Amino acid sequence: MQTNGAQRFHTERVHAAIASDAAAKSALVASWRRSATLHHLDPAERKGPSRLTEAELNEAKRRIEPLLRVAQASLDRLYLAVGGVGCCVLLADRDGVPLDRRGAVSDDTTFRDWGLWTGTVWSEQAEGTNGIGTCLVEQRTLTIHADQHFYDRNTLLSCTTAPIFDHEGHLAAALDVSSCRADLTEGFVNLISMAVSDAARRIEADHFRMAFPDARILLAPTQDKGSGALLAVDGDDIVIGATRAARLALGLTADNLARPLPAADLLGRQAMYGGELRDAERAVLQRALARTDGNTAAAARLLGISRATLYRKLNRLEMGRMAPSAAASRPRREASDGH
Repeated sequence: MQTNGAQRFHTERVHAAIASDAAAKSALVASWRRSATLHHLDPAERKGPSRLTEAELNEAKRRIEPLLRVAQASLDRLYLAVGGVGCCVLLADRDGVPLDRRGAVSDDTTFRDWGLWTGTVWSEQAEGTNGIGTCLVEQRTLTIHADQHFYDRNTLLSCTTAPIFDHEGHLAAALDVSSCRADLTEGFVNLISMAVSDAARRIEADHFRMAFPDARILLAPTQDKGSGALLAVDGDDIVIGATRAARLALGLTADNLARPLPAADLLGRQAMYGGELRDAERAVLQRALARTDGNTAAAARLLGISRATLYRKLNRLEMGRMAPSAAASRPRREASDGH
């Protein structure tokens, strides 16, 4: 905890910033202002964060159980990357409540005392400016380091958090790495931020694939290949799902996706990005034909589409020469069937 002098300095600094016009220029001061004026919090408040009951925590876990399940491997990998330097990993729901965590047993007492534990409420409404709560409000990856926190009692923490969106593009959770160490350098905090962002995108992608188990998952054509912009496409080349990154990049809305939307139409609108969707579809067809030795009927069955649909795709992609014609392929198939 801060000394009385340091506490008073932090409180005065927060109030002075809120009273200035800095909120229009600084996202941090804007968050401090929300904490004070919207949520009526006092930066000098000494009471610790509130916690859910066991029953409330179990119910919160039940609400996002599929996402929690699919996140396990990513949480483990992220903890392996940051756990050795005194950090813990928290996966919080959209209400700012950590529902799963990774941390060293030797640090458990410290982290539990600081509230970096499952069931603790870290919304901005409850705790003011903090990594988890402010990330959920602003829906972007951010770091709240030391005295950037609203509450004086949290100024020994460093928290880096990334939002996680579900398969429909809705805010679902936040992934956080927190530390109580005072010697974290800016460079190391930047590395943590990259690791958290990458892990959040992996969780989103894994959850998206789980939500569309029978679809082909394509990387949407964007300038940022690491954005997690994914499309789910059915056997008729109709887009049936899109991650939030894909929706933003392609200008997709829920209304767009509620109607049949050919993937080729998206390609036409995004030709400026180099035709990655067309290339991805071409690669899928090439693999199917290679695995079936050019047998179009077998390739269509492998892809889960009709033979007529396959031929339309081959002609559209100018791949007709890759597969034998129906007349040419029929004798070989009959011979192979023993007739």
